Amino acid sequence: MGYINSLKCRECGREYPIDPIYVCEFCFGPLEVAYDYEKIKKALTKEAILRRENNLWRYKELLPIDGDPQVGLTSGFTPLIKANNLAKEFGVENLYIKDDTVVHPTLSFKDRVVAVALTKAKEFGFDTVACASTGNLAHSVSAHGAKSGFRRFVFIPATLEPSKIVASLVYEPSVVAVDGNYDDVNRLCTEIANKYRWAFVNINIRPFYAEGSKTQGFEIIEQLGWRTPDNVVVPCASGSLLTKVWKAFKEFNYIGLVNEVNTKMFAAQAAGCSPISTAIKAGTDIIKPVKPDTIAKSLAIGNPADGYYAVNVVKESGGWAESVTDLEIIEGIKLLAKTEGIFSETAGGVTVATTKKLIEQGKIGKKDVTVVCITGNGLKTQEALSGHTKQVYYIKPNLVSFEDTLQNIIR
Repeated sequence: MGYINSLKCRECGREYPIDPIYVCEFCFGPLEVAYDYEKIKKALTKEAILRRENNLWRYKELLPIDGDPQVGLTSGFTPLIKANNLAKEFGVENLYIKDDTVVHPTLSFKDRVVAVALTKAKEFGFDTVACASTGNLAHSVSAHGAKSGFRRFVFIPATLEPSKIVASLVYEPSVVAVDGNYDDVNRLCTEIANKYRWAFVNINIRPFYAEGSKTQGFEIIEQLGWRTPDNVVVPCASGSLLTKVWKAFKEFNYIGLVNEVNTKMFAAQAAGCSPISTAIKAGTDIIKPVKPDTIAKSLAIGNPADGYYAVNVVKESGGWAESVTDLEIIEGIKLLAKTEGIFSETAGGVTVATTKKLIEQGKIGKKDVTVVCITGNGLKTQEALSGHTKQVYYIKPNLVSFEDTLQNIIR
């Protein structure tokens, strides 16, 4: 058996049984998993963790499943890289990259949340899984669902990058492209979820799905030698990842695996879709929906479901937020690639460019231990770099042609 007590409303505190439900029927607040932490303290020790496989399930007592993991057995435990070259570029000393460009099987942090969601879907007895997605979640549901034997439906904005659509189609789900942005897609999926008995990972399974993001926070603590960093910079779409990394830090502290949490949480957004960072800068917790207009399509959620909670986490931790232009995003992608050899999608360009701004503003200290979260692989969004890379040199197959061209290259 697992270690879950109930589902609990984040607003009024009313408790519910462990079922595929996601909203409080009394105040309409979102539901969240509530754990038996006293029981977890006895089971989840450093020694127990270190004996386990290097995947996200090494923290299974703090994940909302009842039995053994069934999905994502090779996902998680991605590298935490000391980014010395990028640190030198920024003029700081202790910069780390949490590199989820290499998480399996679909090269984004969404493999974490989907592993948990589909394991729970199996426990609930669903035969069909679905999602509303800007790309990465669609890939992960398609891949994990294929391996796990589910029928799969993924709903995406029709304007999604062609390469991201192909990266879902290869697993042969049913891909439905909706004429609208992500918020339009999500509204439609909510209606569908209310009519069909499908496990929509980010709707009726959302309380369980979201918990998978905590594993990024758990890993950061373990990989830093069982301590929390001074700062974490997190890309924000719905805002869920930021809140769950913070929850991970607090949980490890509560059960005694880390002594203290003095981490500042920083929200990173694209200027063309920045409702969370706008609210933080304005000193309000009111999220004003926006119409997305940015190359960072994986972050293009104009009405973020967890925006209010992300704002409050940033305030509680003493952090801040920034937004960056499309050109700054592109420069962030290129800078990470040329300094650390990591090719990130546009969301990673957002966090790198935001980190640069925060350091320049003095929000992040030069000696601080700072972790920058990179959540997806750049092969997914190559279109964003079109016209922004160095040229290719075309030559004839002879030495004379090469040496003539070499003179142009080294000038």
